[in-house]
Amino acid sequence: MESPILQSLTLGQILDKTIEKYPDNDAVVYYDRDLRLTYREFGDLVDQLAKGLMALGIQKGEKVAVWATNVPHWVALQFATAKIGAILLTVNTNYKSAELAYLLEQSECENIFLIDGFRDTDYVQTIYELVPELKTMPRGYLKAEKFPHLKRVLFLGHAKHRGMYSMFELLSMSPLVSEEAYRARQAQLTPDDVVNMQYTSGTTGFPKGVMLSHHNIGNNGYWIGKNQLLGPADRICLPVPLFHCFGCVLGVLAAVNHGSTLVILETFDPVAVMSAVEGERCTALYGVPTMFIAVLQHKLFHKFDFSTLRTGIMAGSPCPVKTMEELMEKMYLREITICYGLTENSPVMTQTTVTDSVRKRVETVGKALPGIEVAIREPQTHKPLPPGVEGEVCCRGYSVMKGYYNMPEATAKTILEDGWLLSGDLGVMDEEGYLRITGRHKDLIIRGGENISPREIEEFLYRMEGIQDVQVVGVRSKKYGEQVGAFVIAKEGYELSPEDVQDFCRGKISNYKVPKYVSFVTQLPLTASGKVQKYELRKLATRLWPDA
Repeated sequence: MESPILQSLTLGQILDKTIEKYPDNDAVVYYDRDLRLTYREFGDLVDQLAKGLMALGIQKGEKVAVWATNVPHWVALQFATAKIGAILLTVNTNYKSAELAYLLEQSECENIFLIDGFRDTDYVQTIYELVPELKTMPRGYLKAEKFPHLKRVLFLGHAKHRGMYSMFELLSMSPLVSEEAYRARQAQLTPDDVVNMQYTSGTTGFPKGVMLSHHNIGNNGYWIGKNQLLGPADRICLPVPLFHCFGCVLGVLAAVNHGSTLVILETFDPVAVMSAVEGERCTALYGVPTMFIAVLQHKLFHKFDFSTLRTGIMAGSPCPVKTMEELMEKMYLREITICYGLTENSPVMTQTTVTDSVRKRVETVGKALPGIEVAIREPQTHKPLPPGVEGEVCCRGYSVMKGYYNMPEATAKTILEDGWLLSGDLGVMDEEGYLRITGRHKDLIIRGGENISPREIEEFLYRMEGIQDVQVVGVRSKKYGEQVGAFVIAKEGYELSPEDVQDFCRGKISNYKVPKYVSFVTQLPLTASGKVQKYELRKLATRLWPDA
């Protein structure tokens, strides 16, 4: 479905257009190290990096993986690869050796950038273990037995490591490529070329490489920013990972499309977020509910000034009503928006607007973005369902991925012949077109024939004093098939028992919805993008309550 509201531009052209309009506006700021680049300076860095990549011999269509936290050159690489027709392959920062090996092999990746490491994983040591040839073969002539497609390993910093190119060396190579050769490469590109490949978070099954084009994510970024009313005066605090769509599309491409400033945090930290918002006078803040809750409940919260904030995005999981009210009242985020989508859709299909009511922002995930059709369909037959009836959320439009890399069968199961993308999520749409997510097929708890929505119980338990966060899952039961289990994080200073939680529910929700099992935890298992890994909680439930 094409439409005049969509722009037909490559990511490089989008950036160049913004540089022309707002050359002296801040583009990228790292508040914690006083690093800031205007759009003109950022564009110069992108061109230098792009020419360096060409000098190394990177061709149109080659994959360039980035295994790094939100370090300063990350966003520049996103556009440098786009300008030479390479495909940016984003790598989850939490990956361990086996996961990285799978990604490199399945994607047939030719190039990888990496940093020293993250948390308990040494990235440099990991790559040497996977590719021992790095230590013995001259750079540019790498032949790895396990990864025959891999040609180059680059270190995203100035330190020297055997077999790797450093950023200093890469930037120093840029004069070897003429302006004519650089422009000729860009002239070969089209908006429909694949520019970004992201592996699904892997909460179920093996990760799949989602192929996204300039047209897919460039337009998605534009409309995400438009719904926040972003402009050149806006400054977005971005503490979410760049390797995820939340960072590199909802954040970066929304900002660049509208000339806004990105205030980037290398990793999420509540104090760093508060410092950046106050110090850079940010007008927008992005995060998943757990991030916002961590900021709101931090003991230093009252010491910071949030009065410049007005908008932003919350995504990843449903927002508790109380949290939304606190964000609007205490953090001035009265125009915060809610986004819903999936990587396969670039990713956003629906979004609330800055004028939607609080109720719409906590009970729905908004309406379809321009250029995208959203429908509720019967999960088995895919027949359209009327408003008010629960079914599978599906979408169609410019935003649907090109497919999964080297997985035609999986692609065919996800995208129907008439172009509809199956989300795997359950939802209900009202007469106005507002979408409400009710769960995933696998998340639904079926107890003795009764369908139970985990979201409904979670939303109820958020009202209980002393509960900071809660996740509800199905626990296998010989008698009922499944019972309700709740994993609870208690607020600091509260001593709660399972009986307290159950007593709070009794008489207020149906007996079969009252959690049969309650476990208190200090943290929830999350993907690097902040989504709760319910499959991990279901595994934990099996260990805790094996005889249910």
